[in-house]
Amino acid sequence: MTTSCGSSLKVKSSIRETSNELLNQWHKDVAQSNFDAYFGKLTSDAVFIGTDVTEVWDKNEFMNFSKPFFEKKQTWDFKPLKRNIYVANNNKTVWFDEVLDTWMGLCRGSGVLVKKSDGWKIQQYVLSMTIPNEDVKKVIEIKSDQENKVKNALFKLK
Repeated sequence: MTTSCGSSLKVKSSIRETSNELLNQWHKDVAQSNFDAYFGKLTSDAVFIGTDVTEVWDKNEFMNFSKPFFEKKQTWDFKPLKRNIYVANNNKTVWFDEVLDTWMGLCRGSGVLVKKSDGWKIQQYVLSMTIPNEDVKKVIEIKSDQENKVKNALFKLK
């Protein structure tokens, strides 16, 4: 039983290491405006959720949004400061959260990686701005007009 448990821990440790390398390279790819490498790390059905409530893009939508930034070499450069990686028991799914140093200040990224026939891929990524608790009321006030418009539009969908 110890051998099996030790082997399982080694596998999970290896998956965490591979996941960490993948995410680090993904952030480097975008910072270096490497379009193909960046989007090649996403599954075909990947979803990218941005900081704006309207930003929920499938891979093609995110590629179309991002392409002009890559062409002008004006992409983003997010530096991971801390990352937690969790491996599912089946060793085929990983979820993670990370703190990033960005042009927007500290942000949080989180997402899901899946094991595909050609290696690990990002299936979902969520980028969130962080707000210090003592500033939440100010931020709510700043964004309330825009959010009311979104709420009204979403309410009409029901």
